[in-house]
Amino acid sequence: MNAVRIENAKVIASEPDPVLGYRKFQFGSFTFERDAYFVHVRWPKGTHTIEVDRFLRAMVRDIGWGFFYGWIFFDDVFGTQNHYGTVDIFAGTYSKGHRDTKVDFLETFDTIDVRAAFEAISINWINEGYDPLRAPMETGSPLGAKTREAKGPLVRGFEPARRMLGLPGDVSPRSDASGHPINRAFADVSYDKPVIEPEPGFEGQIHAFNLYDHIARADVTWNPSFTSISNACICCVTSEEHMLPVIHGNDRNEWFIQLSDEIHWNIQDKSTGNPRGRIVMKSGDVCAMPADIRHQGFSPKRSMLMVLENGTPGLEQRYAKGELEPFPITASRWK
Repeated sequence: MNAVRIENAKVIASEPDPVLGYRKFQFGSFTFERDAYFVHVRWPKGTHTIEVDRFLRAMVRDIGWGFFYGWIFFDDVFGTQNHYGTVDIFAGTYSKGHRDTKVDFLETFDTIDVRAAFEAISINWINEGYDPLRAPMETGSPLGAKTREAKGPLVRGFEPARRMLGLPGDVSPRSDASGHPINRAFADVSYDKPVIEPEPGFEGQIHAFNLYDHIARADVTWNPSFTSISNACICCVTSEEHMLPVIHGNDRNEWFIQLSDEIHWNIQDKSTGNPRGRIVMKSGDVCAMPADIRHQGFSPKRSMLMVLENGTPGLEQRYAKGELEPFPITASRWK
């Protein structure tokens, strides 16, 4: 594997294509070019093609998630790895065929530079009427020639709670007043507000809100939002529909709680991509995603998912060194 660190990298944009109108972008040794249907990624000794809808859905989430925990595979070949200050962009690094033929490639950049590059690409390639954060049935198509660039923020719905949604001075839960109506798929759900009955002396110290109401109003999919944080324990909730447009490679354990409907998960070995298992989570199911896998979800209808993350700094290094076992519960812990 080739690995190069590039500091202060700048994205270079070409003139608009005379036929389709899109710009081509150079970032480090990578070139990104799109046509009416596909994105073509090129690097020294290699090239790769990704369907444009999948590419843009993955790239916008990678930006919004802050490159997330660990690896974001756009597909089996191309993706990013977060080192929390720097980000790897890789092609073929986790594909046996690319490694065996020595055409795999990886460059490391400052996080701020990758964000700037990905934002420039996304803004130029997303047309008005297409929203990569919405479910496919709720938005237009990214196919064809350039029309007008989409208006409004590139990413949204990522504002995290500082302690818990709805607390004084914290982020408010979604509501009609905030411009978030109940999604069509959750129109039959009850949204009663919780009744708070504190013991004497604890008035004003107890807080609650209807979490289902908050999730049901999400206008984005596969977009975890921080609803509460206790020290390093982060509670994220999200509404899911269609397919997770990335394959997430873990650098720590994650706990999943299925709050409604069902999601089908494909589980692979993180380093090789070999199948490890398949999970169908139905409402009420709980599972742990280990620190040595990659996973991708498929939601046949809109569903609700809770994800519990451990945000302890340096945790990924302890897993990488083998100090911690990849599974949250193993037989060795009960000896």
